[in-house]
Amino acid sequence: MITARDDRRRTFETVPAGVEAVSWWGRAWVSALEGTSSDAARLARGRTYAEEGHVEAVTVTPGRIVAYVRGSRARPYRTELSLPALDDARWRELLEVVAAEPAALAALLEREVPQSLADGVLPGAGELVPHCSCPDHRRPPCKHAAALCYRAARLLDADPFVLLLLRGRGERELVEELGRRSAAHAARERPDSAPDFPGVPAREALARTSVPLLPAPLAAPAAVGLPPAYPAEPGGPDPLALDQLASDAAARALALLTTGEDPIAGLTLWQDAVRLASAHPTAGLTGAARTLYRDLARATGRTTTDLARAAAAWRQGGRSALATLEEPWDPPAGPFDRARPALLAAAQGSFRPERNRLTRDDRQLRLGRDGLWYPYESRLVGEDWWPTGPPSPDPVTALPS
Repeated sequence: MITARDDRRRTFETVPAGVEAVSWWGRAWVSALEGTSSDAARLARGRTYAEEGHVEAVTVTPGRIVAYVRGSRARPYRTELSLPALDDARWRELLEVVAAEPAALAALLEREVPQSLADGVLPGAGELVPHCSCPDHRRPPCKHAAALCYRAARLLDADPFVLLLLRGRGERELVEELGRRSAAHAARERPDSAPDFPGVPAREALARTSVPLLPAPLAAPAAVGLPPAYPAEPGGPDPLALDQLASDAAARALALLTTGEDPIAGLTLWQDAVRLASAHPTAGLTGAARTLYRDLARATGRTTTDLARAAAAWRQGGRSALATLEEPWDPPAGPFDRARPALLAAAQGSFRPERNRLTRDDRQLRLGRDGLWYPYESRLVGEDWWPTGPPSPDPVTALPS
C-alpha cells in the first residue's frame, strides 16, 4: 500500500529529451527562474549543460527539487531549486475550485495544468530560489541551477503532478481528494426528484452462488469444406495461392478446434513448404500446381525434385517421415537384429545394413526415430531413393508387395 508519505517523494533517473519547455506551464516555470537572473551568458551555459546531459537523477519532494549536476570538476555539485509548499487551507481552496469545474478536473487527469489552478501553483515572483554547492555564489542562479531548471521544465511538460508535488501534495492523495470532492459536488447538484437508479442490494448480489449454464458448443464439422472460387483478374492475386491459403487456414482452424493443438506450430520454412506441397501429389500435376511447386522450391532454395521427394515423404507420416528421409542416424542393434532374419524368413532376401537403412537392390527400408519402418524404392538401382507406401512397425509389412 502506498501511503501519503510515500507519495511525496519521486526520483526520475531519466528526463524527457530536450531543454525547450513545450507546455505553457513549463515555459512559466523557466520564466520564473530566468526573471531572477541578469546574466544571459550564465543562463546560456546552463542550457548547454542541460543539453549535454550534465544533470543526473532528479528527486522531487514538497518544497524542493534536487539533483547532482556535473561541472568542470570531477565531483558533481548538489543543486537545488526551492519553492514554498502550500498550507492545508490553501490546498483546500484550490481543490474545491478544481472539483467544482468538470473541465478543470478532466484537464488535470489528462496531465494538463488547468487555468483555475495555475495562479495557485506556478512560481510567483521571487518564489523559485536556487541553491548550489559550487563556489559561484555571485548573482544566482549559477549555471548548474539553470541547467536543473531547464531539465525540470521537461519533467513538468510530461507530468504536471511534479509541480503539484513541489507545492506539497502527491498525485495519489490529490486524485483521491479530488474524487471525493467531485462526488460531493455531483450529489449536491442532483435534483431531489431524480429517480433512484435500479439496483440490487450488495448482500443479495453477493449471495448468488450459481449462474446459468452456458449453452453447449456447436459440434465441430467432420471435414473442411471447399473454399469459394476466386476469379483470375489481370493484376490480381493468384487464384491458386488464394485457394491454398484459404484451405490451409480452414484445416488449421479445424485442427485447433478439435484437438486444441496447432498442427504447424514450430515448423521451419522448409517443413512448411513441404507440408503445403504434399497436398498436391506430383502425378498429374496441373499447370497451376507446377507453379506452386516452383515457387515453393525457389522460396526455400531447393529444387522442385527435392520438394517432390520431400512431399512424398510428408504424405507417409509428416515430420517424422521427413526427418527419416533427410536425417540418417545410428539406431541400436536390436531392431536390425530382428528385422533382417524376419525379411529372410519372408523370402524378401538379404538386406545390407547401413546406419538406419536396410537396402537390397532397388528396395530399401529406413528406420525412423519413431520406431517405424519407412519403405523406399530406387528409380536407378542404388540411387535416387523415393518414399513409397505407408510406414509400419513390422519391416516385412512395410515392404510393398
